[in-house]
Amino acid sequence: MPADLEEKTDRYEGLLAEALDAAEVAPPERTPMADAAAECEEMARSYLEDGRHFRESDDLVNALASFSYGHAWLDAGARIGLFDVPEEGHLFTV
Repeated sequence: MPADLEEKTDRYEGLLAEALDAAEVAPPERTPMADAAAECEEMARSYLEDGRHFRESDDLVNALASFSYGHAWLDAGARIGLFDVPEEGHLFTV
């Protein structure tokens, strides 16, 4: 049975929003790594906003892609130590 696009889009939007709330910048302020973390967080927030815009336009395919890309920015940042994230759960692959 194929995945339901609307359900999956809802789920990925929620995952991205929850991951943004859970991720905390790990490097000390005013360091190049803190700047990199801020850029990753900005990209994730931008993709969340883009995804919501696509959803409002009934473009679920691009909404889902945006939510997925945004989460990938956070997940990659967590993997390389830019963010402190919960080790248990479903939000990150670390």
